[in-house]
Amino acid sequence: MLQRPRRNRKSEVIREMVKETYLSASNLILPLIITEGDNKKIEVASMPGVYRLSIDNLLREVESCLNLGLKAFDLFPNIDEALKDKYATISYHEECLYLRAIRAIKARFPEACVITDVAMDPYSSDGHDGIVENGEILNDETLEVLGKMALAHARSGADIIAPSDMMDGRVGYIRKMLDDNGFTNISIMSYSAKYASAFYGPFRDALDSAPKFGDKKTYQMNPANQREALIEAALDEQEGADFLMVKPALAYLDVIKLVNDHSNLPVAAYNVSGEYAMVKAAAQKGWLDERRTITEILTSIRRAGASAILTYHAKEVLENRWI
Repeated sequence: MLQRPRRNRKSEVIREMVKETYLSASNLILPLIITEGDNKKIEVASMPGVYRLSIDNLLREVESCLNLGLKAFDLFPNIDEALKDKYATISYHEECLYLRAIRAIKARFPEACVITDVAMDPYSSDGHDGIVENGEILNDETLEVLGKMALAHARSGADIIAPSDMMDGRVGYIRKMLDDNGFTNISIMSYSAKYASAFYGPFRDALDSAPKFGDKKTYQMNPANQREALIEAALDEQEGADFLMVKPALAYLDVIKLVNDHSNLPVAAYNVSGEYAMVKAAAQKGWLDERRTITEILTSIRRAGASAILTYHAKEVLENRWI
């Protein structure tokens, strides 16, 4: 045999020499969940090792991550039910939890990259990503709320705005809102292909943001569809997105590759709560090698074409020197 591929696998040195896919701290974004109060650190029951953090503990966590070389953070709020309403008005109130958290991070750690989530569901009494009227999610009326939210985030110091709502036209609306108010340098990381997935359950528990009725299938994508992702991605690119995101990641590696193959924009992928919880549960049972499983999953997402990976594993892989 002239060709023996195993020759390039015969030692660690050679395996590293021919390695095709690399994963580093610069590829990782850590989602962080914030809550009101002081010195709060409340573990999410369905997500071992993930906590709701008050702002003081949030700052400690960001500092710890920066010391590990992890510099990008995506914030998500756990909002008191009493503050929620039909139009998510608390989301752009100057003193709301979320805006205070952005300001606190940027004041203490200006080098940190703060990514912000733009969607109504954490603040909505209906638990949906849009305004609800007679059981229908109103698209165009919702854009005004999303624009106000994005502008409030920009004014508070956000580096990247990440609309996750899946309303039609929201990237263009937000881009114009930001540009008209002098925030031309604020990036948009659009959730371009966000699927109506079963893998979001633990996250919704963490935020108490599950829809109060129905589901999100009229605005999030059908898991059976692949080519539709190209329509969504092309629209977001035309409307001014700087990154295109696929969510979830692990069950949609084909979509990550498809979007990456058809766009010159960087692609992000969200390794979501359900994907995280499955690994943690199996590892606790001794059914999986946790280190190898996590690094294999993250490498597969990177190999599929994601430049940036939002993952709850981000800190632990750096702390333990798994990558």
